[in-house]
Amino acid sequence: MKYYEVTFTLTPYSTDACDILAALAGEVGFETFMETETGLTGYVQQALFDESALQEALKDFPFESVSIDYDVREAEDKDWNEQWEQEGFEPIEIQRREVRGERGEICPAIVIHDGRHLPESLSEDTIAIEIDAKLAFGTGTHETTRMVCAELISLLAPHSSLPERVLDCGTGTGILAIAALKLGASEAVGYDIDEWSVDNARHNAVINQMDDRFTSLLGDASILQEIEGSFDLVMANINRNILLADMPLMHQKMAPGARLILSGFYTADIPMLTEKATSLGMTLIAQQEDNDWACLVFQN
Repeated sequence: MKYYEVTFTLTPYSTDACDILAALAGEVGFETFMETETGLTGYVQQALFDESALQEALKDFPFESVSIDYDVREAEDKDWNEQWEQEGFEPIEIQRREVRGERGEICPAIVIHDGRHLPESLSEDTIAIEIDAKLAFGTGTHETTRMVCAELISLLAPHSSLPERVLDCGTGTGILAIAALKLGASEAVGYDIDEWSVDNARHNAVINQMDDRFTSLLGDASILQEIEGSFDLVMANINRNILLADMPLMHQKMAPGARLILSGFYTADIPMLTEKATSLGMTLIAQQEDNDWACLVFQN
């Protein structure tokens, strides 16, 4: 596939601004990014590049003091997926929270790693998840992924009331669905608008021996109308605007008493997301914050 290489320059530069830029560009077709000293370099298939859509997405940039310039050129013709795979990432531990199961036991920790960087040692109560990230979001390096995993540890504690079915909206690498299954959920369904992500999620389910209980589908939230039955737990690590638009469809698939874990947005977005969930009849039961990123848990 032929790609465009788009160099984004942020003035002033900040890692938070880069995170938001990557999320917005990802919505309009960009597949992967590399950090630079002044911003990001993003890659998008030439056949999918829509500059007007990119400009429209950048209008929603929440940091008014940050200006964004970009330059578009044809990318060198090489295997970007192979380069991404070669880099990999160091093991990431989702720190144990002071959460205990109904019998008083401490909930397990989660260690996320790739096939090239293995954890040095694992305790008996640590759950290992191997992720082979093929241009898909979700390795555990981002605050939002870590917070959702921490909430899963709490909700799926040993001997607690395990959800039978889990829905992962915008599944990416499939990491959240796989984590839920390893923590005790019986079945998981994920969907994503990116074909790379759907295939990668299936691949990671096989690596973790969870493919018999995990289904990865290609599509946006409208695909929920084609999925039979309801879910006991719904997760969505997506940006604010998509969450606001898709939350009604997510809510329709929630069983009575089901829980909804949302992340992918900033603390400033908490009021509007809480208002939307409340209007649908849900109640806020938990909240986390990490470097201005937020995670909310609602109950139906």
